[in-house]
Amino acid sequence: MKISVVGGGIGGLTAALSLLRQGFDVDVYEQAIELKEVGAGVQVSANGTRVLFSLGLEEDIMSIASQAQGKEIRLWNTGQSWKLFDLGPLSIERYGFPYITIHRNDLHQTLAAGVRRIKPDAIKLSKKCVGITQDDKGATITFADGTTATSDIVVGADGVHSKIRETLFGRDDPKFTGIVAWRGVIPVERLPERMLRPVGTNWIGPGGHVIQYLLRGGKLMNYVSVVERADWQVESWSVAGTVEECLADYEGWHEDIHTMIKAIDVPYKWALMLRPPMDDWTRGRVTLLGDACHPTLPFLAQGAVMAIEDGFVLARALAENNGNYEAAFAGYEAARVERTGKIVRGAEGNLSRFHNAALKDPKLAEDYVNAEWQEDKVKQRYEWLFTYDATSVPVVAGTRSPEAAA
Repeated sequence: MKISVVGGGIGGLTAALSLLRQGFDVDVYEQAIELKEVGAGVQVSANGTRVLFSLGLEEDIMSIASQAQGKEIRLWNTGQSWKLFDLGPLSIERYGFPYITIHRNDLHQTLAAGVRRIKPDAIKLSKKCVGITQDDKGATITFADGTTATSDIVVGADGVHSKIRETLFGRDDPKFTGIVAWRGVIPVERLPERMLRPVGTNWIGPGGHVIQYLLRGGKLMNYVSVVERADWQVESWSVAGTVEECLADYEGWHEDIHTMIKAIDVPYKWALMLRPPMDDWTRGRVTLLGDACHPTLPFLAQGAVMAIEDGFVLARALAENNGNYEAAFAGYEAARVERTGKIVRGAEGNLSRFHNAALKDPKLAEDYVNAEWQEDKVKQRYEWLFTYDATSVPVVAGTRSPEAAA
């Protein structure tokens, strides 16, 4: 079976590596002229590292990642902190795999190297998909340079602005959330020692929140923040803002927030859009994965992990259904649609939780955090995410996902 993957991001490369390891012939078509990810960090919980380790990447990943020892909640103005949950050795003990934070480009290059070890010429650059057709013999992708590629099946892993999705299902209709996000990566020598604990921190406040965690074994600090404002609606990761604009969005916030913002060379901003999760990802010989079919708000730290799970489960479905793509796509969707939809809705639910107006009043804030992040509630929100096993979830057509069964 010849398989084309459109999109060389984290999801597309995970799918390609997983498919190659199952013995399929795979080519990846990426529109960029060079293979690189944006400068930002990503969190990969145990359900994601389970997949990466199963793909033979454990040593490569752990040599460049950071391991968070836990996560905490901090109050936007006072800095008061609450433990969210322990990680580090506890993640391995409880889930069998670590919770890591890793630079997106490091993860991206590791996946690309894994693909090239099996098939050196698998990744084709400067191949922007502009359309796709299919018939009873195969599916043909048309590229902007006028060339085409035909294969038995196609996987659309081409992100939130997916041309494959648009061709199969029509244009989507994203809704602006009224939220703008900021990101930056900071060399740790620019920050005071007290800020370099190996803990992922969620600063929460009225109308915004900030996330920080270490990368590259503690050499870099990843900064991501969001703020409620309606004057910027560009959904792009490559638009540069200014330090002064970012500081203005967090006026009155804790000095640690301002210290991080001032240490960023160029902060980038993008508008957060909301799309309802799709119930159907497949048309004939073509299916979708990752942000192409379930883009999510970044409030559960599962966006990249969902794409990693998708790619691995899709490859298993094709292998375990003996290459019968119709049965495999059905099994793949049955294993993934319910779970990913629940994650998208859960991330949306965290929006009001992180930005609640009660956080503005010091008298109300402590009671609010104690109630919303009570231990049983935290377990209810996260345990089902971390215990998911993409290496064993049923993928034969007619089976149901654990979320659907529950």
